[in-house]
Amino acid sequence: MSRTKPNIIITGTPGVGKTSLCELLTASTELQHIAINRIAKERDCHDGWDKSLKSWIVDEDKVLDAIEDEIKEGGFLVDWHACDLFPESWIDLVIVLRSNSSNLYDRLRARNYSDQKLQENMDAEIMGVLLDEARNAFNPGMIIELQSNHSDDMESNALRIRTWIGQWKQEQGSEAPTDGLEA
Repeated sequence: MSRTKPNIIITGTPGVGKTSLCELLTASTELQHIAINRIAKERDCHDGWDKSLKSWIVDEDKVLDAIEDEIKEGGFLVDWHACDLFPESWIDLVIVLRSNSSNLYDRLRARNYSDQKLQENMDAEIMGVLLDEARNAFNPGMIIELQSNHSDDMESNALRIRTWIGQWKQEQGSEAPTDGLEA
């Protein structure tokens, strides 16, 4: 089945603005926000709670089974800090959000992350772990790395993604050409 709406992964280290960007895009596009952490909790796609990290232990196979039918229809912004679990055939674009160390540190500290969890996430961002993961799992032409340090970054990232959605739809023959503002 050919999708009439794209599926876009918004990934990055916790605290880079994935959920905020998804919410902004949901308000300005016809795509739906699917937060994998919420799916894991609400659809019982986890193996319990990690007390030390204060997070769910996500069962990726259960997550994929839980969302497969929805995702295959298209029209989703997939919000998750990992991307390599998703089959490439389900995804049309992978956005890897990045943030500078001082901004990320402040955001994670404001979330009251433990020192261990904060350090793990800082290390992952500094080392570009999630960008490498995307590059290893998807065609390089599907991946866009975007900075997410300030609110103006969020707006310009949303505009760039809306423009991409409009172009994707035009290429699929599912919409007349647009300027990307009303995808």
